[in-house]
Amino acid sequence: MKAAVLREVGKPLQIEDVQINKPGPHEVLIRTAAAGVCHSDLHFIEGTYPHPLPAVLGHESAGVVEQVGSEVRTVKVGDHVITCLSAFCGHCEFCLTGHMSLCVSPDTKRGKDDEPRLSQNGVGLPQFLNLSSFAEQMLIHEHACVAIRKDMPLDRAALIGCSVTTGVGAVIHTSNVRPGETVAVIGCGGVGLSAINGAAIAGAGRVIAIDVVAGKENFARAFGATDFINAAETDAVKEVIEMTKGGVHHSFEALGMAKTAEQAFNMLRRGGTANIIGMIPLGQTISLMGAAFLGEKRIQGSMMGSNRFPVDMPRLVDFYMNGKLNLDEMVSRRLKLAQVNEAFEEMKRGEIARSVIVFDS
Repeated sequence: MKAAVLREVGKPLQIEDVQINKPGPHEVLIRTAAAGVCHSDLHFIEGTYPHPLPAVLGHESAGVVEQVGSEVRTVKVGDHVITCLSAFCGHCEFCLTGHMSLCVSPDTKRGKDDEPRLSQNGVGLPQFLNLSSFAEQMLIHEHACVAIRKDMPLDRAALIGCSVTTGVGAVIHTSNVRPGETVAVIGCGGVGLSAINGAAIAGAGRVIAIDVVAGKENFARAFGATDFINAAETDAVKEVIEMTKGGVHHSFEALGMAKTAEQAFNMLRRGGTANIIGMIPLGQTISLMGAAFLGEKRIQGSMMGSNRFPVDMPRLVDFYMNGKLNLDEMVSRRLKLAQVNEAFEEMKRGEIARSVIVFDS
């Protein structure tokens, strides 16, 4: 099969032939229909997060089940599925206490002595985030995908696999936004727009979108923002505090920068919660005023929106089909696998919300 392979940090992905194995007892072989181009992949391309190389990247995807292992009970051949990098074992402490997105059990992966899921010329390739979806097929654990209704367009379903689940989940699950509360979202890319949409769905009374690109305002308002702040022209923290007469109940940092993480905390009112969704590069720290914690302000991380994806994703599909979740405007471009590097260049220039790689059926 054809796949986009990262061979060296800082270099473009290469379209190469890669071999894929047959499903083990709890594995599923999926024909990839679409894969979103996510900023998280860019972190690994640029080396701010490490990964064994060479590797097939991609982790935001949807497709159709082609084969299942002998013990698979969750999906069947012909099912349309969304994949999720939050593969879960179902029996560790995290899973049993309802924190499936935090599962790190090796049971969802193949052992060192097993044949690799992916290989090239007889040499195994490490699987990227349990998926490696920049490829014509994926071989994954059954607990890394969920079946969805077949009338859902798969190019939009793919977005639910990461950015939408992360953004909406951070609002609804991690921070528990309640009707009438105020929200600020820093960064209006795919994850940020999803957080804005999630805040609107949750009934937030005011949703303030913040970005340094003025052109993102129309995007933000289409997804439910009530206000927009161009952080390139003004002090976003001061502006938020003035607009809300003291700060917001919930803030969401969706850029992965130390500076904006600090801003997310500093724009809170007393008792507010800052949620760090973006991937702050390894080794970077943030600095917060200690006395601010006397106001019972909180800062916390959010891993993939604290999801329970087998339940959440079908519900998000229903939200889209019912007109509550905005995915159509998030897809800025549909490209072929050979154009994947072009998609990353556009992302770095801040020109798009999301590009989606669409595979031939």
